[in-house]
Amino acid sequence: MGIAICSLKWDAARTGRQKITYDRDGYHLVRFPYEDAEESYDPWHMHDPGKGAATSPSRFPDARSGLIWPSHDGWGTLSAMIFWEADSRPTGYRARYVRDPLGDSTGYDSTATTDWGPTKGGQYRTHVWHMFVHPQTPVGLKISARGAGDVKIAAPLLFAEFKLAIQTDVVTP
Repeated sequence: MGIAICSLKWDAARTGRQKITYDRDGYHLVRFPYEDAEESYDPWHMHDPGKGAATSPSRFPDARSGLIWPSHDGWGTLSAMIFWEADSRPTGYRARYVRDPLGDSTGYDSTATTDWGPTKGGQYRTHVWHMFVHPQTPVGLKISARGAGDVKIAAPLLFAEFKLAIQTDVVTP
């Protein structure tokens, strides 16, 4: 079975804190650096700064640095790991995957939204979803921290990984 993989890593300790800004949908698109980061892997150039609708290359931490452009049509397994710093303000956290999160190709389409209440200390979560992916439709990981009354909070994010594994030989009957 053929598998094409993109694995991205962002770490506040290595590249500095990521400013949490909420889009119109109430979520932050997590950004990932383009330079080779420890544990990052992208031989199919799915996280290429030249991809996307803009005429100039993307630069971390702009919004396009949060996109993975699938290299093949196929069955995609998306996975993420998210670490939030301990913060007493949030009453809930959310994560979701979004097809075309910037609305530049096929249109914004969120899926696999999950939410959870805070636990003692930091918030550490993994998130997995499967779906068909296509080269013309980028995917992104979006997150949100919410306080009382569902108010969005810029809680400190410490670490994130975002991965896409595409099974390229999906059998059809």
